[in-house]
Amino acid sequence: MSDLLERLRGRGWRMTAQRRVVAEVLDGEHVHLTADEVHSRAVDKLPEISRATVYNTLGELVSLGEVLEVATDKRAKRYDPNAHRPHHHLVCSQCGAIRDVHPNGNPLADLPDAERFGFTVSDVEVTYRGTCPNCAAA
Repeated sequence: MSDLLERLRGRGWRMTAQRRVVAEVLDGEHVHLTADEVHSRAVDKLPEISRATVYNTLGELVSLGEVLEVATDKRAKRYDPNAHRPHHHLVCSQCGAIRDVHPNGNPLADLPDAERFGFTVSDVEVTYRGTCPNCAAA
């Protein structure tokens, strides 16, 4: 489970009712919601929350480095609260479901010097694609 709420409190982030609800919606394991999905779930908890507040809060969380903005395909960006544990993503090519994965090894070390073209590589994003069990069964 993500510790987003605890991290935000530890940073002294001003926890308004609206911000708290957005953080609660995002908190959890394997959470990769679109902004519209966050808004829809936030409205269930706090009916008066606006779409603009949700978008602004998501932007703040990304700027703080507490939430990752994930774009694994041409679909809407998704928001991942698992920002402090290095991981990659496993994406269903049919329905778009996303799971966090933690493979063994170091993908930075796996890139040969000849393939770095003089770059100083500081980060790597790996996306595994396949078919999830639900889509495979359909």
